[in-house]
Amino acid sequence: MQQEYIPFRATGYFSSLICDYLDEKDELKSFYHRFPSIDNFKSQIEEKKQSFQVQSRTTLVDALKQQYQNLEISESTSHNLESLNSENTFTITTGHQLNLFTGPLYFLYKIVSTINLSKQLKAVYPEHNFVPVYWMATEDHDFEEINYFNFKGKKFQWNKNANGSVGELNTKGLDEVLELFSQDLGASRNSEFLKDLFKKAYINHDNLADATRFLANELFKDYGLIIIDANDTKLKRLFIPYVEKELLSQVSFKKVSTTNIALAKVDDSYKIQVNPREINLFYLNEGLRERIIFEDDVYKVVNTDIIWSKSEILKHLNEEPERFSPNVIMRPLYQEVILPNLCYIGGGGELAYWMQLKSYFETVDIPFPMLLLRNSVLIKTEKQAKKLQKLNISNKAIFLKRHSFINKKVREISNIDLSFAPQKEYLKAQFEDMLKLAEQTDKSFIGAVKAQEKKQQKGLETLEKRLLKAQKKALSDEVSRMTELQNELFPNRSLQERNTNFSEFYLEYGQSLIPRLIENLKPLGGEFSILTI
Repeated sequence: MQQEYIPFRATGYFSSLICDYLDEKDELKSFYHRFPSIDNFKSQIEEKKQSFQVQSRTTLVDALKQQYQNLEISESTSHNLESLNSENTFTITTGHQLNLFTGPLYFLYKIVSTINLSKQLKAVYPEHNFVPVYWMATEDHDFEEINYFNFKGKKFQWNKNANGSVGELNTKGLDEVLELFSQDLGASRNSEFLKDLFKKAYINHDNLADATRFLANELFKDYGLIIIDANDTKLKRLFIPYVEKELLSQVSFKKVSTTNIALAKVDDSYKIQVNPREINLFYLNEGLRERIIFEDDVYKVVNTDIIWSKSEILKHLNEEPERFSPNVIMRPLYQEVILPNLCYIGGGGELAYWMQLKSYFETVDIPFPMLLLRNSVLIKTEKQAKKLQKLNISNKAIFLKRHSFINKKVREISNIDLSFAPQKEYLKAQFEDMLKLAEQTDKSFIGAVKAQEKKQQKGLETLEKRLLKAQKKALSDEVSRMTELQNELFPNRSLQERNTNFSEFYLEYGQSLIPRLIENLKPLGGEFSILTI
């Protein structure tokens, strides 16, 4: 496997906030705790060890064992599960929605990043244990974001009416998706594995949470991955004090709102990912996940008739904590309360909203985890790599947006000069002389000279564009081959990892796909990876 790298900033696909974070821009340092360097983990370990209680470990392990009771797990997963009882064991966590059949490729890259970082930390800090964790977003309710996956340019979608948290959704109807998917898979050994994997995950399990747990375990059980469903009564009980504080004091709203203002002052181009509500909690029940609000001196669940007084809602919280679900603002806190976690690994958007939360964590006295941008990858086949080389397309060029990509390559391969820069400079010099003459004779003539210069410069730009267009037509065969190749690598004109499902590559590379990713991706590398396999 050939490995190449490109800076995240050079790809054009990552926000200025994330690029500045990776560059460790001074103005951003107050929005995170420790930058994810291997040496910084020593202090993070000590801080988390002091704050995480033994009883919390016992509760965590008990909850996980119950969740795993009907699942066949590997020896490495069993070992990691038991090791969570030890005060010297810590987690490296990523989270992801319950996308159908894992959704886009970056599902794999997130988990590979947690596995590889855990291995790297064990090598440097052998006296401690590090467990990779995949946090299933079972309490989300946005079904439209997760009900499909893309395979070879086709969208395979699960159509059903869905309400409430997605983890509880019945898997009925997914047999129809499997039937359609199977028709496109063919009859190879790898395609038979994929059909069987889909069937065992979604047809043999009753709800989406169990199906996704089975699927992730099958793909990563050899690496000791721990899969957690935090929609669990035992785990929610650990979070009661923080939910109570949220209901009574609205701490997160105040702190995150202040942070958002401060972040915008650093750079007004930074996009605020999430805006807090006064109460950042949902209420869960069968088929229901709706916001909790405080209005007219009572607590209400929107779009329902459910109402509590202050004493009633606190009583209900202590009796049935599983009914209270953190939203995107509070979910990170919930994670850090119930896990002995050191680092959260996520995509650019995720890290951006985590950076809105540090002040909130400090206020409730929970250590803020290190934030690591997950591995991002472009996979090229050997055939595609040879085509790129033959067409003399660099890694940097292939990431350009379509218009810029074509224009750049046409200029490079054209046998004539497509730039009118010398003519523009000559024209500019001529008008500078005319302006000097106007200043010496009649200054009222200056405006007319400038207007004429602008007109003629615009005329040259128009001719330059027409020449480029004509040359594109003359080189249409080369342009067609280049754009076809870019379409293969950037489906829907976006990053491959945000569109393509892992099954496309599994069909080609089979059981070697994930081991190759584990072997070649470096979690602390700090660059976008381009792999030829």
